[in-house]
Amino acid sequence: MNATSGPSPAGALLLCRAEPPAVRPPAQLLREGLLLAPAGADWSVLVPEDRPWQDGGEPVERVVTGWATALAVSAATWPVLALWWDADHAGITLAAGFRRTVGYTWLADGTPAGEDEAMRTFADRLGLDPVLDVQALEPLTLPDPEGDFRTRLLGLVAVLARTGLDLPAGLIPGETPGRLREAALAAGAEHLEWPGLFDAVRSELDAVEESPLGPYLRGPRARVLGGAQLAAGVPLLLWGLARRSGGWAAAGALLVAHGALGLAYDRLRER
Repeated sequence: MNATSGPSPAGALLLCRAEPPAVRPPAQLLREGLLLAPAGADWSVLVPEDRPWQDGGEPVERVVTGWATALAVSAATWPVLALWWDADHAGITLAAGFRRTVGYTWLADGTPAGEDEAMRTFADRLGLDPVLDVQALEPLTLPDPEGDFRTRLLGLVAVLARTGLDLPAGLIPGETPGRLREAALAAGAEHLEWPGLFDAVRSELDAVEESPLGPYLRGPRARVLGGAQLAAGVPLLLWGLARRSGGWAAAGALLVAHGALGLAYDRLRER
């Protein structure tokens, strides 16, 4: 997709490898305008309703990387893949727990501008087949004079379809944000709203208790996890505020909130 006159064509999709009930609580904590819809077996998709990267704001890549990082750290058990694009380039960013994010970029004409090793790391963290799926990803890192960045993103989605990903009709990477919203709503997507502090905390605790991380909610493991989240979140929050980076500041704030709540919950339950 080439740059056009008028509004910025920048857009994004967030693919979460979890069902909507598991994605809803951490996504609500972002306090952003998002639409949530199922996207196949064990997959969900988040579609931004607003575009904070417009009007001289942060680049779309930085915004959605912050969102993906916050979601992945909050969830801990499932990864988040951000697909993003603008008039000049496009790319993917994978966030998985506390691990460093992995990204790959293409220019608008589809020219690869990333490192091959990133694709292999991407396949490993998503649990893709180390032979067949990695081979299917390799063409995305090679020159293709007949393709553009939309073709690259569609090729990636095709590979992920082997894991059960099935985006709703009309949710095509590279489309305008308006069309993506319309397609999401037509597929029955729900608006995510900030439920208030009390309900947000209760939803987060319920989600954690029902997940494999339940044993980490109380006891020594919970205290270690809470301390680690605070240790990682405080400097990340300060760095994001200093750089005026809303995405990274949100990620840091979410880490701090999780760590503090985890320690407080463990202490209250112990009493």
